[in-house]
Amino acid sequence: MGETHATGSSIRTIAMLGNHLPRQCGIATFTTDLSDAIAREVPDVECIVVAMNDVGAEHAYPPRVRFEVPEGVVEAYRRAADFLNVNAVDVVSVQHEYGIFGGRAGAHVLELLRNLHMPIVTTLHTILAMPDPVQRAVMDGLISVSSRLVVMSSDGAALLRDVHGVDPASVDVIPHGIPVAPDRSSKDKLGVEGRSVILTFGLLAPDKGVEHVIDAMPAILAKHPNTVYIVLGATHPHVKQRHGESYRLMLQSRAERLGVAANVIFHNRFVSHEELVEFLGAADIYVTPYLKEEQSTSGTLAYAVGCGKAVISTPYRYARELLADGRGVLVPWRDAGAIGREVIGLLDDPARRVALQQRAAAFGRSMAWPVVARRYVESFEQARVTHEQRRRTGAASRLPSKRRPELPEIDLAHVRLMTDDTGMLQHATYDIPRYSDGYCIDDNARALLLMTHIEEAGTEAREVVRALATRYLAFVNHGFDETTGRFQNFLTYARSWHEGPGSDDSHGRALWSVGAVVGRSADPGRRGVAARLFHGALPATKTLTSPRAWAYSLLGIDEYLRAFEGDSNVEAVRAELAAELMECFRRSASAAWPWFEDRLTYCNARIPQALLVSAARMGDAEMAEVAERSLAWLVNEHVAADGTFAPVGSNGFYVRGEARASFDQQPVEACAMVSACLDAHRVTGRAEWLEHARRAFQWFLGQNAQQAQVYDARTGGCRDGVHADRMNENQGAESTLSFLIALAEMRAADRLIARLVPDAPAVKPRVLGAVAALQPDAEGSAAT
Repeated sequence: MGETHATGSSIRTIAMLGNHLPRQCGIATFTTDLSDAIAREVPDVECIVVAMNDVGAEHAYPPRVRFEVPEGVVEAYRRAADFLNVNAVDVVSVQHEYGIFGGRAGAHVLELLRNLHMPIVTTLHTILAMPDPVQRAVMDGLISVSSRLVVMSSDGAALLRDVHGVDPASVDVIPHGIPVAPDRSSKDKLGVEGRSVILTFGLLAPDKGVEHVIDAMPAILAKHPNTVYIVLGATHPHVKQRHGESYRLMLQSRAERLGVAANVIFHNRFVSHEELVEFLGAADIYVTPYLKEEQSTSGTLAYAVGCGKAVISTPYRYARELLADGRGVLVPWRDAGAIGREVIGLLDDPARRVALQQRAAAFGRSMAWPVVARRYVESFEQARVTHEQRRRTGAASRLPSKRRPELPEIDLAHVRLMTDDTGMLQHATYDIPRYSDGYCIDDNARALLLMTHIEEAGTEAREVVRALATRYLAFVNHGFDETTGRFQNFLTYARSWHEGPGSDDSHGRALWSVGAVVGRSADPGRRGVAARLFHGALPATKTLTSPRAWAYSLLGIDEYLRAFEGDSNVEAVRAELAAELMECFRRSASAAWPWFEDRLTYCNARIPQALLVSAARMGDAEMAEVAERSLAWLVNEHVAADGTFAPVGSNGFYVRGEARASFDQQPVEACAMVSACLDAHRVTGRAEWLEHARRAFQWFLGQNAQQAQVYDARTGGCRDGVHADRMNENQGAESTLSFLIALAEMRAADRLIARLVPDAPAVKPRVLGAVAALQPDAEGSAAT
């Protein structure tokens, strides 16, 4: 295992994976403090850091940070694993919070951890009592790769046991570390000498509940007029990015309206340790009025208790445990009256306040960073021993996972080039947009669908996704005619519609796109507009006559029902449209031709895909059988003699009993096949569907009749098709969007598979049933 140092540790290098100062967040502060404490307590051990970065963010890190990972770039996680493996790291300490890693519920981190050779100790900063299927899958994946787990409370350990079936012997309960408490009051230094000080500190966000303390201030000031409430901390960067300073401005306005603005002091900055200690020294009462019951740790509360403050808190999980046995006071949720009464009671009774402070300070001695650092090193040592024993015995040793063929990164350069302030243009000559052809709702609906999937994956800068998604939704909204309940399709470059209602297919595709926004987007504005459009356009689906329009509509309904399953009106329309497709199949199908029409034309795979996802939600076994049988037949019809994907050509298509057209092959066909096969894999769990999807996707990357790239990595666009003798070098909207949608779905499927097919577990988790993986709302649902 290597030499033992004078300190008693056999570890030479520890790698921390998490955020690090100067990034502004609680995890960054914790990682920095823990690394500093270990360096002080075990000076022979080197601590290095792999730091997570927000999309597009750059920080002036100290030399300890040796590697940076942009949170949304999957390949960067793989490179980080390679870096750790070649740098003789003895143990990796993961500081886990769902929101700091890329992918849904932070799933990208598993791509890194599953490729490491050394033991992993994971500190869980959030443990959910009721995780959704994706959160549960990610947590179970973390558990499976970790040699030991660290939680900060006994309640957290109990949740791991009860929710995830973790063996308690694999869990270390180590408290949140705290700084050295101030030995004197610093009120004079802060300009509040002679005043009673209430303090709340930490990054400001709406779930902090600060407004309820402000609401209590009139009653407090009526009894103790010389009291001030200090709200210390910058607005959380993610909140500021999405909502600006609206929460802080609301709080300030509330204080003005209540007449307490002179007694409520906002310090809008991220404070240093030294400043924080000064503010804690000045505080008489510390309040955490947080609103999330499931919060399983709080660094700010730990600091306050450890520094011997009299604490009032709402009863979230961590507070209930930390403030037990008379170490603090709990008040009901959102109860300004209760906060006011308890503050007044403590200010009225100094002896009671001192007793709280003494009990908190006594408990806090076990939370000092030197003590915590030594506990972590002990956990790392135990993890290393366990890992070595397992390696020697060969029992379920964790080897790097087999890497799947790498996929290109999503590049929106050509999408942005094809988009102006109105929407996405239809066509291009080579990669130059062709203004003369204007716009269509088909392509803007496809673009909206793409942006919704990218938003959900969290792989691109939020401002870019927001700008593009909003523009495409605005176009779709502009194209909806409320008098007819139908979407118009073609808009000239002069911004005039030059036809009446669009085709059935364009209506179905537009409905699909807004359904996806309702089902997947986290933006309330876009979801609201999309929901209105969805319900406005839904009745017209009963007048559609095209099987593909029915299929697109069913895919949109399936997306909508991700958010609002149980909407009986929408479910009734789904049943009608699915029945129409089933009737088409009964009329047309034979043993040799199990298909819905007497010909294969365009976007063929969307029909069985729509039927399959509908059957999965409806629990209709016959419908599922028809969908899978027809899709399996279609897959076989799209395989060339050399085993590559070969869609039906658009120059004549394929009529039953006649010769099949081999060219021109269109990107939209490969996209449809990728999507349908991924959904078939999700619904059935059978691996062959995933292989069919990969074969269809490889058509874009050169596995086609011309053995040439259809995707153009130089521009980020996609060529318009494969001809018998050449490639179509134009890069229009439909082709580019077809490639990018297929790519987004393949990347989502790879992330889902990575976390649902874990390596042999080092810590025993509860087995994750296949049902969660097959739920229609799991990531990787390929209905795009």
